[in-house]
Formats: sequence, C-alpha cells, structure tokens
Amino acid sequence: MIRVMFKQQLDEKSFREKRRITLQDVSDATGISRATLSRIANTPGYNTSTDHIDMLCDYLGCELEDLLKRVADKPE
Repeated sequence: MIRVMFKQQLDEKSFREKRRITLQDVSDATGISRATLSRIANTPGYNTSTDHIDMLCDYLGCELEDLLKRVADKPE
C-alpha cells in the first residue's frame, strides 16, 4: 500500500513557517478541494491523482519520496 504522508509534511511546513496552515489554506493555494485534501489526510490508502500529488509537492516544498511511502499491506 502507498501511504501519503500529507499530514506530516503539512506539520513540517507549519513548523518552518511558524504558522498554522489549514486545509483551506492548502486548498486555496493548490486548487484541490478541501474535501479531497481531507480524504488524502484521513483515509488510509485513498487513491488520488498524480496531478494532486504534484501540486502538493510543489506547495509543501518536498520531493515525491517525502510525500509517498510504500508500506507492506500485512506485517511479515
């Protein structure tokens, strides 16, 4: 499964900028709906488009490997 590390990267950006960043702020800056951002942040395994991933990487100032992590579906 691919895990989207959106909340963690958003926390990092908030810390760097020393301000609270809301999903609405991200939505306004990227054009991604707040509902979609909420699903990305809160639904494990949520499928989103590569366009959304690209926009989030640009907004968060991170690389793809910082935003997406591959995790095993079942523990070994």
